[in-house]
Amino acid sequence: MPLKRTLLALAIGLAVLPAHAADPGDATIQELLARIAALEARLAAVEGRTEIPEVAEVDQRLRVVERKQELQVEADAARATTATTLALDAGKGLSVKAPGGLEVKLRGLVQGDARFFANGSSQNDGFLLRRVEPTIEGSWGIASFRITPQLAGDSATINDAYIDLKFDPRASVRIGKAKAPFGLERLQSSASTAQVELGLPSELAPGRDIGVQLSGDVAGGALNYGIGVYNGAVDGRDGLTANPDGEFEYVGRLFWEPFKNSASNTGTLGIGVAASVGDTVGSGNNFLPRYRTPGQEQFFGYGSNIAADGERLRQTVQGYYYRGTFGVLGEWIESSQDVRVASGTGAGTRATLRNDAWQISGGWVLTGEDAGYRGVVKPSSPFAIGGDGWGALELAARYGRLEIDEGAFPLFANAASSAQAIRSWGLGLNWYLTQNFKLVTNYTQASFDGGAAAGADRADEKALFTRAQLSF
Repeated sequence: MPLKRTLLALAIGLAVLPAHAADPGDATIQELLARIAALEARLAAVEGRTEIPEVAEVDQRLRVVERKQELQVEADAARATTATTLALDAGKGLSVKAPGGLEVKLRGLVQGDARFFANGSSQNDGFLLRRVEPTIEGSWGIASFRITPQLAGDSATINDAYIDLKFDPRASVRIGKAKAPFGLERLQSSASTAQVELGLPSELAPGRDIGVQLSGDVAGGALNYGIGVYNGAVDGRDGLTANPDGEFEYVGRLFWEPFKNSASNTGTLGIGVAASVGDTVGSGNNFLPRYRTPGQEQFFGYGSNIAADGERLRQTVQGYYYRGTFGVLGEWIESSQDVRVASGTGAGTRATLRNDAWQISGGWVLTGEDAGYRGVVKPSSPFAIGGDGWGALELAARYGRLEIDEGAFPLFANAASSAQAIRSWGLGLNWYLTQNFKLVTNYTQASFDGGAAAGADRADEKALFTRAQLSF
């Protein structure tokens, strides 16, 4: 009975195939099943029998194996949808994914500075923790959140605390405390700025504030917009936890990257405009700004008898261009404020004062990595003790100017203690040892118009800042 032996050999071989191969959809299995069926038909015709006990038994065993495989696949799928996974990534931090689409990430930023000033500065040399920012962020469906406390300094505060509702890439709603969509340099991550401290235009831009923002990307992601309503923040500072005067500030920004979807190697060009407007009424530091040098010394402040009394309007033109190892960023901001002499000489006198600032900064990555708005994202050859890699090196340079409205003197500000203008330049060297660790050295120098007794110019500021930064 060679036909019967052939049939049994095929059936037994099929039954003992590895479980992972026993997939009814597998082409080889289907061919074997077809051959068995054909042999069964031929054998039945030869012997006049409709059923072969040995083949029926083997077929039953095969069906059991197939069913076990199906049950195993179903169990694996069930575990995948109910299991919680933990992952650690150098670029994305520690993440936990739970059933139902919930994902939570833990990230962090630590910056430790050493600062040294030339003679004549009111600042002291020393060390400080500039930023200690653990961050918890997560997403669940259309909702995501971010909470970032600031632990550096003498007291803890909250930098970011907001919820995003991402209905569509073209329309997302942000509720809570976050950066207002205005200043280009202020919108950069604190871990990505080219120099230790922000440039002079950022002294006129609002920082973080509490409010509601609608933003999104249109035109294939080439055009980004953001509009929001906030409690209001003075120039160069974050807003308070409560609205101090009951007035609101309205902010809007458009930013266009015309080459974003281009296949040609034209680099990354970004051009933007933004404005903010709102009334503010009150006196003191919560209503009127104090402007600082790149070394973080105050060089201008309004008199103690001066009050904000009306519209605060800001406007800016901003942009950057990066191609290969080179990059350049520029920004101009004007901030105007209605003010009033609340008491003393000239009481009741009102004015609208307009202060403006601009800067141009550039960078060159010496080791060949791409320059960008986010800095050097990842060195091509990370530093390793005993290894060949030395990380990435970047040279940075910046020049800027800030001018105070001439009408501020002498009634609204004291020319003996507040300068009428500041010019500043700086050079920096950034060493990206790895994508998580960076060392920075900056030298900055600033000169002033006025700001000293008897109409003299304030002494130049000369400062050397260094920073060690860990981020993940």
